[in-house]
Amino acid sequence: MLKLVAVTGATGFIGNVLVQKLIQNGWTVRALTRLSRSSDSKSLQWIQGDLDNLAALRQLVNDAAYVIHCAATVRGSSFQEFAHINIEGTKNLLRAIAEQKNYPRFLLISSLAARQPELSWYAQSKYLSEQQLYQYSDQLQWAIFRPTAVYGPGDKELKPLFQAMYRGLLPVVGKIHNRFGLIHVYDLVAAIQMWLASDMTIHGIFELDDGTPGGYSYQSLANLAQRVWKRPVHCVAIPNLLMRSIALSNLWLARLLHYSPILTPGKVNELQHSNWICDNTPLADVLPAWQPSIRLQDVLSEVI
Repeated sequence: MLKLVAVTGATGFIGNVLVQKLIQNGWTVRALTRLSRSSDSKSLQWIQGDLDNLAALRQLVNDAAYVIHCAATVRGSSFQEFAHINIEGTKNLLRAIAEQKNYPRFLLISSLAARQPELSWYAQSKYLSEQQLYQYSDQLQWAIFRPTAVYGPGDKELKPLFQAMYRGLLPVVGKIHNRFGLIHVYDLVAAIQMWLASDMTIHGIFELDDGTPGGYSYQSLANLAQRVWKRPVHCVAIPNLLMRSIALSNLWLARLLHYSPILTPGKVNELQHSNWICDNTPLADVLPAWQPSIRLQDVLSEVI
């Protein structure tokens, strides 16, 4: 009999797909939401609250066999905005878990950006979020997944890039031969489900991408799109000074108008970093049944 899985970030891009797939595969899910919902079912129970609400977090993790922590923010105009959700939120969730009689297995969905915390507020907050788990290493069986850029149904971050490619232009931030990985959300969710089903004790930090040897470069991405769509795709380099000026202006406007920006100087640092290639080998060693199965060229037309 499948056991109860508690999920944070269930209304976000990855979390929404995860919850749907878990229910389809017969899991019972309890999910955190900031909005009132009346759509509880035998397979899904919504807990109203957020990562600041300890009472809601206690209710979320009570008697759960597994906790999957997807909730995070990728937008902010200061480090404090990222820290509030990504670090303090993780700390509050772990505090609620520590009050349980029986500890659940815990999976943190982090980001490959945590590998380079010096680049941005977001990267630093994800790294420090991961560090919270080490305080519970003696009691809690935990693992961290660090996916590279995730795309697929519901994605709002990479979709504009793919749409620009379809129109024939691929914006290049940094050097054209910088390397990066991609992973479809279904492949990431498949890895999570195999983690849930595994009888092994899986502990540590694991990177995930789609298995493309050496990842992608801007030029290889443009070439791939040309083969799929049978039309030219041109790489257009955005000058560093222009990109940083736009990012800095956006940051100050965000502070003035009180919105959370995605494009900041830190985000430019991330985009210009030369190596975002993953190594799936450690994860494949502990989850040998998992292999990414979705190739970008096969779904590129769908994601636009």
